[in-house]
Amino acid sequence: MPSGMIRYWAAAKAAAGITEERYEAHTLAEALAEARRRHAGRPDFDRVLGLCSFLVDGDPVGKRDHHLVRLTEGGTVEVLPPFAGGSR
Repeated sequence: MPSGMIRYWAAAKAAAGITEERYEAHTLAEALAEARRRHAGRPDFDRVLGLCSFLVDGDPVGKRDHHLVRLTEGGTVEVLPPFAGGSR
């Protein structure tokens, strides 16, 4: 089973209470389900995760089905919550 790193940013990092953690999963859906189980005691985690976008090995996941997004050995999943601000 592939293993790699999940990195949390901004509100996702606050909700998880950590910056990063390992995954062991074949797909993004499996990795996120395991992360949800690990952080079940953190009330905001699931809510924040539902608002996030994801990069897998630097590629945006976009609207692709998370069950179809394959993870790689030594890969990285970036968890990016919506960011406030920007240009007006």
